[in-house]
Amino acid sequence: MKKANVKVGAIVTGKSEEELKKPFQGKVEKIYENSALLAITSYDPIDETAVSDLNNKIVVNFKNLKAARAVKNSKTALINEVKVEKVAKKDTKKPASKDKK
Repeated sequence: MKKANVKVGAIVTGKSEEELKKPFQGKVEKIYENSALLAITSYDPIDETAVSDLNNKIVVNFKNLKAARAVKNSKTALINEVKVEKVAKKDTKKPASKDKK
């Protein structure tokens, strides 16, 4: 795949001889000069430990990327998307004590 064909947010199929044994799918997060950073979204169960060690991210050369297709016997990665919300403050003031003698 050529750099011009790779867009941030696109889902692509990749292979990495060094890290993962089987092809995988990922979402392009960042594009470099000759490679792209992918968030791994789907992978073979054989590679589960390696994907976990990589924190579901990998840098892959453009020549090892292809347009995405469904991968047989793949496992979908659980990607944590944390959402932060403001919590309303509770009234912490204590009522005045009424000590009358």
